Amino acid sequence: MASPLLEPVPSKRASKLQTLGNIIVTVVGTGVLGLPFAFRIAGWVAGSLGVAVVGLSTYYCMLLLVNCRDKLASEEPLGESNTYGDLGYRSFGTLGRFVTEVIIVVAQCAGSIAYFVFIGQNLHSVFESQNLSMASYIFMLVPVEIGLSWIGSLSALAPFSIFADVCNVLAMGIVVKEDVQRTFGEGFSFGERTAITSNIGGLPFAAGMAVFCFEGFGMTLALENSMQDRRKFPILLAQTFGGITLVYILFGFCGYMAFGEETRDIVTLNLPRNWSSLSVQVGLCVGLAFTLPIMLHPINEIVEGKLKIILRNNNDSTGPGKICICISRAIVVVGLAVIASFVPEFGVFASFVGSTLCAMLSFVLPATFHLKLLGSSLPFWRKALDFIVLFSGLFFAIYGTYNTIVGV
Repeated sequence: MASPLLEPVPSKRASKLQTLGNIIVTVVGTGVLGLPFAFRIAGWVAGSLGVAVVGLSTYYCMLLLVNCRDKLASEEPLGESNTYGDLGYRSFGTLGRFVTEVIIVVAQCAGSIAYFVFIGQNLHSVFESQNLSMASYIFMLVPVEIGLSWIGSLSALAPFSIFADVCNVLAMGIVVKEDVQRTFGEGFSFGERTAITSNIGGLPFAAGMAVFCFEGFGMTLALENSMQDRRKFPILLAQTFGGITLVYILFGFCGYMAFGEETRDIVTLNLPRNWSSLSVQVGLCVGLAFTLPIMLHPINEIVEGKLKIILRNNNDSTGPGKICICISRAIVVVGLAVIASFVPEFGVFASFVGSTLCAMLSFVLPATFHLKLLGSSLPFWRKALDFIVLFSGLFFAIYGTYNTIVGV
């Protein structure tokens, strides 16, 4: 999942340009490098339409969360509903908060595992002559990640997240360059590329990959709340999502056109073994390795909060308190690395996460909260649209999960 760099400070609001940057950094992550594979599975026409529908649906559901928060603020001006969990509590009480926050934490864990798998697969590709397994590279990261997780200030790691995004852009540029070279070279035939797959099961698999690409949904309220002129947020969000969706479609199309049926689940694995391609792959791995502690931060906060209750110790500065924090963070890293070592491929895992956790966070919960909090005042067409999003999200989650497990 994307790394939330934004930490809202009530006394200092973000400008329009800063909010634009925060949206891009929050939404765009490593999943974009799996889009060409999704286009290979679904076909370039079905893939393009799928990404467009997912982008539009995600934008609509982000606005549903903002509408819910505004509704609650108008009824209780002093009430605090600034997080996704707050909306869950205001909608369905303690159970609503619990379910919402559990899904967010599990999704954050899944995003961290995806980082491990992504780094492991790329390092395995770069150093393939070493005859080491992907799991070996994942476990080599563990001591580094444990050390980084003990760093107190996340702001020190934020530049590395930006560095990883720069490497993402460079990787996309190299793929597009490769596509141009192959398209105008000998042996390319546009007719050999599938427009719409005949394998119906491939469509939800590819859709899961697309949903995984639109990350950071849980940061919606923080992004909107941080903006100086919050009334302009929907327009800015629409413009940003429109641009991101267009780039996603073009990149997925270009990647599939370049490599056809040989397209790998991470498109950087298809790149030629020259210094520029290998440099981008190593740069991605370094950037993500330093970004991973940011992904782990919300998990550590919850684990450490529970430890304080169990140990009845509210002072982190004491010797025993620091030791407990260090041990718990090390256990989290090791646990996620072990799980990552059993993941067969990045593409399969990304589709699974997109089909389940991301679908619940991005479609099912927002539509449910909106119907619960504003249902009585909504016109019929808005209720119908919310129910379509809700049941489509549930169906997609069930069917997409089944197809991911049994294999496309």
